[in-house]
Amino acid sequence: MKLKYRIALAFALLSVALMLMVSLIDYYWILQNTSEDFFKRLELRVELTQKMRIEEVNASGRIYEFKNIQLDKLPFQKEYDVYESRIEADVRKFDLSLPLSFFEEAKKNEVARFRAKSVYYAAKYYRDKTGNYFVVVSARNEATAAYLRNSRNVMLISVAVGIVISLIVGFLFSRMLLRTVGHINEKLKNITATQLHQRLHVTGKYSELSELKRTFNDMLDRLETSFETQKNFISNASHELNTPLTGIIGESEYILKKPRTPEEYQASLKVILNDAERLQKITGSLLHLAQTGYNGKIQEFKTCRIDELLYTVKQTVDDRIPENNMFMNFELVPDDESKLLVQANEQLLEIALTNIIMNACKYSNNKPVEVTLVAAKTKVIIIVEDNGIGIPTEDLPYIYEPFFRASNTDRFNGYGIGLPLARNIIRMHHGELEVTSEENIGTKIRITFPIATTLEIPKSR
Repeated sequence: MKLKYRIALAFALLSVALMLMVSLIDYYWILQNTSEDFFKRLELRVELTQKMRIEEVNASGRIYEFKNIQLDKLPFQKEYDVYESRIEADVRKFDLSLPLSFFEEAKKNEVARFRAKSVYYAAKYYRDKTGNYFVVVSARNEATAAYLRNSRNVMLISVAVGIVISLIVGFLFSRMLLRTVGHINEKLKNITATQLHQRLHVTGKYSELSELKRTFNDMLDRLETSFETQKNFISNASHELNTPLTGIIGESEYILKKPRTPEEYQASLKVILNDAERLQKITGSLLHLAQTGYNGKIQEFKTCRIDELLYTVKQTVDDRIPENNMFMNFELVPDDESKLLVQANEQLLEIALTNIIMNACKYSNNKPVEVTLVAAKTKVIIIVEDNGIGIPTEDLPYIYEPFFRASNTDRFNGYGIGLPLARNIIRMHHGELEVTSEENIGTKIRITFPIATTLEIPKSR
C-alpha cells in the first residue's frame, strides 16, 4: 500500500476512533442522566401514593388532584402495595420482575431502585396500622428509550459520514503532505552518475522536508566528490603504471632492433629492472590499498602487543634506511601489559606504521624522528614526530588522496599511496589518524587504537 493511502487510512481510523469515543461518552452520560431523572419522578409518585393512603384522602383531595392532574401519568405506570409478611406471594400476584434484594434495600435505605430492561421500579418501606408494607411504582421509560434510539441512529450515521469525510480529508492531506516528496523523487530519478552536479532546491524556511533535501544534497556532494576522486585515482594510477611500462617496452624495443654489446645489454637490462621494480612497488601498493577497502571483513585479526609490533617496524625501517635517526620513547608505557594489547592484523598494521615512520625519516632527511608510545585507560596512542620539510597548509586537505604529493616533495621519490593506505588500515582497526604539520618545521602524526579489552574485532568468515 502506498504511503499516501496509509496516511489517509490512519487519519480516518484515528478520526473514527475519536468520534466513537466521544459518542460513547455522550451516550453514557445521556443514559445516566435520563435514568436518574426518571427514577426521581417514580420516587415522587411513590411519596404521593403513600400520602394518599396515610391521610386517606378521597378522590377529590388535593393530593389526588396534584398527583393525577398536575403530574403527567408515566407510560404504563402501575402502583402496588407489597406487604412485608407476604412479599413472595404479592410479587407473584402482581407478576413483578423484582428480586428479594430490592425489598431488602428499600427497608434498609427507605428507598430502592431497580430496572428490568425498559421497566423502571421505585419502592419505599412504610409502617401503619394495617401492617408493614412497600409502596412500589413501575413505569416504562418510553421517552428515554426513543431518545436513546434516535441518539444511536444519529451517532451511527455521524460515524459513517465521518469515515467518508475522514478518508477524503486524509487522502487530500496526504497528497498535499507528500507532494514535495513526489517532487524530490522525480528530481532524484533524473540524477545519474553523469549528472551528479544537480541539486534539490531548498527553500529558506526550516522544515523536515527542507532538512531531507539538505541531507540529499550533502549525500550528492559526497558522491560527486567520491566519483571525482575515483576518476582522478584511475587517471593517476594509469599514468603511474604506464610510465614504467613505457620504459620497459621502449628499452626492450631498443635492444632488440639490432645486436648489442654485452655492456649495452647490461645497461638496458638495468633500466628494465629499475622500471620493473618500480612497477612492482606501485602494483603492490595498489593491491594493499584495494584490500583495505573491505572494512576488515576479509582480514583475520588477533590480539597483539603494540610495543612489540613497533620493534618489528623499527627493524624493517633500519633494514631499508640504514642511515635513519629514529628512536622510540617508551617512558609512558605502563607495567600492565593488558594496556598494550590491540586486536589487529599484524601484517597490515605493520605496513601502515612502517609507511608512516619511513615517510617521517625520508622527508626529514634522516633528522631525528621520535616515536612515542602512550597507554591511556581505554586507548593506546602512537605519536610520530619529525623535524622535516613539513606539509604546506594548502596541501593538507588533500594528503589522503591516492597519488597526491605535496608541492614541496619533488626531490623525494614516492607515489603518494603510503598515507592513504595507512589511513585505510588504521580505520580497519577502528583507530584514528590525525596529522598536524607546518612547512619547514615538521610533521606530527597521532595514531589512536582502542585496547583489546574495550573492542573485540571478529575474525573474518
